[in-house]
Amino acid sequence: MFTTTRRSRARRAAASAAAVVTAALVLAACGGDGDGDTPSGRTGQATPSSAPASPGQGAHNAADVAFAQGMIPHHRQAVEMSELAADRAAAPEVKELAEKIKKAQDPEIRTLSGWLTSWGEQVPGEDAGTDHGGHDGHDGMAGMMTEEEMERLSNSSGKAFDTAFLELMVKHHQGAVEMAKKEQAEGSYAPAKKMAGDIVAAQSAEITEMNKLLGKG
Repeated sequence: MFTTTRRSRARRAAASAAAVVTAALVLAACGGDGDGDTPSGRTGQATPSSAPASPGQGAHNAADVAFAQGMIPHHRQAVEMSELAADRAAAPEVKELAEKIKKAQDPEIRTLSGWLTSWGEQVPGEDAGTDHGGHDGHDGMAGMMTEEEMERLSNSSGKAFDTAFLELMVKHHQGAVEMAKKEQAEGSYAPAKKMAGDIVAAQSAEITEMNKLLGKG
């Protein structure tokens, strides 16, 4: 009897302990779900949305704004010059180069415009830069073509166009490289500085290519 009673009590105690453990596990699981929605869960999922879109890029400064506002009309003119090559250029190399320039600079115009909008700064109008073109770099327009040069280019064709296009685009690229190097030195916004580096690399290589086509390489 005594042994049986002891066993019965032991079974009841074990069942009670198991029930306590089960309840504790259920509470822990519920608590864990709640924690996943707050500290730990949000650490992995909500942090990116609450942090800056691109962490580590840094704030922009006046040099970044000047770079974007100057490069937009600069790129637009390069695209305009490149579009003329489609039905005026004679050499396939010139047509291919013009198409490459257009494909590279069109997206950069959109990116630069997006930055200015997000910063609350003015995006240059379509006619920006037309009043102070030339190669002296006034108003950040280093290497921009004058109206007379653009007219001469648009009125030429064949080999004459090829030569004019290459000579003018070399100067245009040199101006862009100058502007980009200034951004690298003075800017603070990481994506703008990266774009500036890409411009220096790509357009320096294209300057070399164009000089070779002109017989100067």
